[in-house]
Amino acid sequence: MSTTLFEEMRSGTAPPLVPITVDQLHQMIRNGILNDGDPIELIDGLLVRKDRSARGENLMGHDSRHALLVKRLLRLLMVPCESAGFYVQVQLPVTLSDINAPEPDLAVVRGTEEDYADRHPGPSDLALVIEVADSSVGTDRSTKQRLYATARVAQYWLVNLPESQVEVYEQPDSASGKYAQQTILKPSETLVWNLSPTQSLMIDVAQLFH
Repeated sequence: MSTTLFEEMRSGTAPPLVPITVDQLHQMIRNGILNDGDPIELIDGLLVRKDRSARGENLMGHDSRHALLVKRLLRLLMVPCESAGFYVQVQLPVTLSDINAPEPDLAVVRGTEEDYADRHPGPSDLALVIEVADSSVGTDRSTKQRLYATARVAQYWLVNLPESQVEVYEQPDSASGKYAQQTILKPSETLVWNLSPTQSLMIDVAQLFH
């Protein structure tokens, strides 16, 4: 019986894959092989379509509840982050390594947009990354956590739609690819994030999920 390459990968018998790099991805966009703005992420050297769908729905679609949560977070983050010397970017690439360029739903970046006219933000530029997830919760909790922790992104929030909770990951450990501290916040609780030694952002989790 014939097997596919993906089945061989699962069994460990596949030939080695050759990952593409961030530079090669940018060349593909410049040459029109990929469209700039497509929901495509570079993960471990592989091109992956970003999943913004609801569970059981069309994987190519963008779920309206996912979009609503992104807009709510942007509204809550924008003014306090700008006053603390950050800006918020939405569903745009960050460059974590030569073969990893995910597109978090939101990223709080040091400085201003003009500081990144000739490059995408890197790990040291990122104060916070946020993924809003429904059908992609498992991937965002495992693969995305590994990418962000390995790159030593200071803080990662996973907004978990199926369970109506926010998972806050802190203290990245690049060796293990995990965050040493995890806090799960339910709608009855308040998320507190210290933007600076003198400024804190407080978000009632119920505001996100009502």
